[in-house]
Amino acid sequence: MLPRMGATTEDATEHSWSATRAWVEKTLSAGERIERVDRLRGGWTSVMRGLHITGPDGPRSLVLRSFVKPFFVRHAEGLLNREADILRLLAATDVPAATLVAVDATARHCDHPSLLMTRLPGAVRLHDEGAGIRADELARLLVSVHRLRVPAPRRPRRYQAWASPDHVTPPATTRRPELWRRAADVIRREPPPYEGRFLHRDFHPGNVLLTGPDDAPRVSGVVDWVETSWGPADLDVAHCATALALLHGAPAGMDFADRYTTAGGTLTPDPRSHLYWRCLDTLGYGDAEKVAAPWRALGRTDLTPEVLTSRLEDYLDALFTRYG
Repeated sequence: MLPRMGATTEDATEHSWSATRAWVEKTLSAGERIERVDRLRGGWTSVMRGLHITGPDGPRSLVLRSFVKPFFVRHAEGLLNREADILRLLAATDVPAATLVAVDATARHCDHPSLLMTRLPGAVRLHDEGAGIRADELARLLVSVHRLRVPAPRRPRRYQAWASPDHVTPPATTRRPELWRRAADVIRREPPPYEGRFLHRDFHPGNVLLTGPDDAPRVSGVVDWVETSWGPADLDVAHCATALALLHGAPAGMDFADRYTTAGGTLTPDPRSHLYWRCLDTLGYGDAEKVAAPWRALGRTDLTPEVLTSRLEDYLDALFTRYG
């Protein structure tokens, strides 16, 4: 998750990056140098740094992603190489993604596995005001992502489920455990058949950059392509819908599928199958802190564990009412 708000200037961080910095400097053009480094806040999986570069051709900005947590370091080779491949693929499309500069997925040269890319304009917007207008922009963008035609040899891996019926853990603050049991029962079946699409797989407001005023925002970039997959459009829609429910309340989550189809997207016509994908995603948010902690760092301090649990459970209840 890559932020565009609340950057803090730093000369060093708690994670050593001297070797990584030397690697970055080798990618720069003659006469260029790193003038300033910003620690970008809002990410959970990675340490993100904004690099301000100066040189004979003028200033430019890069972003450095480094995996430092042991779990992500172990999986960095697959994750970072996948993101590098996807950024190369997207370079020939209209999807506003960063341009790959370099990748060291095994930390052969760096202190930690790292990927260097161009910095996109815009900022993440998570506040409630204008959320509906932004959701329409997200829906239109997601339709364009799903319409990408990717030759079979270049398709990303098949999607991975982030929840399983036998390992559902309701939030510690739950007051409605029966909702979680019912949702677990929904996914206690073989996945429904689907038409494969190119999925971002972690598509939500925290991974979309916007410019312009709140009453007329425009998407300027989509970030965090490490989980890109091949699977049903319903799953990408479900993921964004769950995030919207957490940020703005259950109605915002329920509306997103309608916004997506209004924008020209296609979802399964079978309510039972659609409910499967929605529950599969929601159950992966039993530990909503994974997304809420970065959101709070970006100003959403109202998103307490109690608020998150209440919104998730209201959302599950609304899903069952509409699709179940």
